[in-house]
Amino acid sequence: MSGSAGHNHGPEGMGGRERLRSLTEILTRGYDPKLSVGSARPAVFRSSTYVFSSPEAAERAFDLVSGRAKPNPGELPDLIYSRFNHPNAEILEDQLVPIESGAEAALVFNSGMAAIMTALMAYARPGQAIVYTVPIYGGTQHLIQDFLQPLGLRGVPAPAGESEAIARAIETTPEPAIVLIETPANPTIWMTDIAHAAAAARRREPRPMVMVDNTLLGPAFQHPLKAGADFCLYSATKYLSGFSDMIGGVVMAAEAARMQPIRAKRGLFGNILQPDECWILDGRLPTVGLRMTRASKNAQHIAERLAEHTAVEKVHYPTLFTDARQQKIYAAQCDYPGAMLSLELAGGKAAAFEFLRRLRIARNAVSLGGVETLACHPKTTTHSGFTEAEFRAAGVSDALVRLSVGIEDWRDLLADFEQALNAAREVALQPAGAQ
Repeated sequence: MSGSAGHNHGPEGMGGRERLRSLTEILTRGYDPKLSVGSARPAVFRSSTYVFSSPEAAERAFDLVSGRAKPNPGELPDLIYSRFNHPNAEILEDQLVPIESGAEAALVFNSGMAAIMTALMAYARPGQAIVYTVPIYGGTQHLIQDFLQPLGLRGVPAPAGESEAIARAIETTPEPAIVLIETPANPTIWMTDIAHAAAAARRREPRPMVMVDNTLLGPAFQHPLKAGADFCLYSATKYLSGFSDMIGGVVMAAEAARMQPIRAKRGLFGNILQPDECWILDGRLPTVGLRMTRASKNAQHIAERLAEHTAVEKVHYPTLFTDARQQKIYAAQCDYPGAMLSLELAGGKAAAFEFLRRLRIARNAVSLGGVETLACHPKTTTHSGFTEAEFRAAGVSDALVRLSVGIEDWRDLLADFEQALNAAREVALQPAGAQ
């Protein structure tokens, strides 16, 4: 929150001009070249500690970062130490705000899991509960089950997409502190009605915080804060960064004041994103919408064609939903279907592995949201470690393959998928003992 080192707070710091549209603010908000010897884009500030302008300023800065005091309107306190804040993080956080519709504040972290963990631990206490949708990213589920529950926080799973079941879990769970929704669900692409869950949360007193992992469709195609969520959570590693070459996480808040407990925990844990990574990510924000739009168009072409392939039993993709409830949710809260899809292959695990083995353009790798196309087998990778009951509840089968479609020419990708599916079909047609 310093006015030094090129940082300011958006339009107020640039002559008090009126608020600009988001695509413009991403390139202009939060950075004043006059404070960085005229550099058109932010430099990298690798300092670990910062010189105070006065002892009183030092006292004030520590009061603010600890949460003992609240900033006055327009106040720009001195920087302290890079575990708490630094210029590149603050510039990036300012420029992230307009990218998420409805956001007032952002915080950056050194991984998506760090963002999720810090947000959960800021708002939940032992004896309270976290209601969360399943399926959900395997790392998130392990965090709740293997780390938070032994500390006294109860995890209460609710089926993704089942609005009434989620509302019932929110309404009947004792002391719910957080409602955690991942939509679309990873890896089944099943969607959850954010507004319905947020309405159920508002009926509780005290009201649990609604947090949405928006990594798969946000920030371009889905806007949870507008639907009533309190926070959006991101693995910035994915679409925000987009090149599979850095790790990061982001929390976005609908109300800036609600970010203070998370900011305080981040300072305690020391999991802020480092200056170099902030600088890299900041330079990629203007192209997020472009990259996501191209990948989404590719994925839609591919999903529609693969749905006709004889080796494919089902394609999980928003525009191919046959369930009326899913169609309604998608129409209400999404602008475009995105670039993630999953395939259920005839022939189970053997066919799925053969499909992955035969890929030539797409890469057999975990993660998603990069410009390159990736494919993986969730049951043995991202969601491995679940019990069989958890696999069944999540809809993660031996036959499921997850695809993250990139920005290559979709026709080349389709040909690659079709030749790999042809090989998988041959495996599926073999007698059981022959495999």
